[in-house]
Amino acid sequence: MTISLIKGQKADLTKANPLLSTLIVGMGWQNNHAAVEVDFSVFLLTAEQKVTRDEDLIFYGNPSGPNGSISVLDNASDTFAGASDLTRLSVVLSSIPPQYERAAFALTIYEGERRRQNFSLLENVYIRIIDSATGSELIRYPITQDFSVETAIVAGEIYKYKGEWKFSAIGSGYAGGLAALCASYGIEVQSNEGSSPPATPSPEPRQEPSTPPQPNSIPFDFSKIVLKKRGDAINLQKGTGPLGEILVNLNWNQRKSSGWFGSKGVDLDLGCLFELKNGMKGAIQALGESFGSLNRSPFISLDGDDRTGAVSTGENLRINGHYLHEIERIVIFAFIYEGITNWSEADGIVSIKQQGGPEIEVRLDEHNNSKGMCAIAMIRNVNDQTFSVERLVEYFAGHRELDQRYHWNLKWEAGSK
Repeated sequence: MTISLIKGQKADLTKANPLLSTLIVGMGWQNNHAAVEVDFSVFLLTAEQKVTRDEDLIFYGNPSGPNGSISVLDNASDTFAGASDLTRLSVVLSSIPPQYERAAFALTIYEGERRRQNFSLLENVYIRIIDSATGSELIRYPITQDFSVETAIVAGEIYKYKGEWKFSAIGSGYAGGLAALCASYGIEVQSNEGSSPPATPSPEPRQEPSTPPQPNSIPFDFSKIVLKKRGDAINLQKGTGPLGEILVNLNWNQRKSSGWFGSKGVDLDLGCLFELKNGMKGAIQALGESFGSLNRSPFISLDGDDRTGAVSTGENLRINGHYLHEIERIVIFAFIYEGITNWSEADGIVSIKQQGGPEIEVRLDEHNNSKGMCAIAMIRNVNDQTFSVERLVEYFAGHRELDQRYHWNLKWEAGSK
């Protein structure tokens, strides 16, 4: 049986249900304005209602919190208790580190101030709690307030009180978007859009015990997202039109030495395997002078070949997002064409840039110096709407071994450039 709450009410989670271990938190809304983009975020908070590090903010760019305690689910469209959600998160209560006493679940409008949008443009906003084991809906909070200027909402919180977990219906609106909301929880946002004033929520009942949030100046750069662990993935910003051009850049250590680099320097090459929707497969790389094409099949091109790393722009692959519907998947790779195989000193960085979206960065900070090729990232078509980017950073002896790992089934022969 679902418990329906109104703003300020609280409900028990574990006291009456001691076997409850994993929650699914679903949030949804009705968007009658296609230009309004809504994002979600979760803040893991200490007893002082502040974060302790940037990993305490879970959102599309950091999809898993400490110990995997809170993580973003990809199956938001699946049905629980006869309904789907627009976003879902898994919460493993026993995995939440003991220094955290609450988790706040928020929704924000992307660039709401700049676009002059607010939550009055959305209807039927809600948050609900689902028992992961049974799929039953435990709690639902329909957020019925009239938000005329607010661009961020703290929908609800789970919190620990006397050893038991509870849920509180918050429904607080904030002006200033995600940056202002972060400031209220002690995160100093570094953004290209400039700073936002501290968020000022309307007065409301708070759960016991309560202390106003205090800033602790933890920096967080929303203009860059770093995929830190193998399997971390994020979707490119969809927007309201075509994706446009996606730039994949490889840069590496430009130091000279008498050792690994020698007088000539290392030749670290960028390339990719591609598969199109029509079944066409191939490779884009300087080896064999297979530079591709941006405006005709395969809609991917390699700019050039930086033999030393001395070119400040490194090497670039370009993907034509206007032809998203033609592309199935891409594996971005790098390999050492000349020089001693020593990835640990190359300090390789791959950045994926999209106009209007944050830069996605993959650092080659896991090393296998016995193999000369590294699969860096997998780019996949997501329902012909956007691309997802997944961190790989896996090493291989050469092209054939990488091909076999990702099931491309191409024929390979020795080449040169």
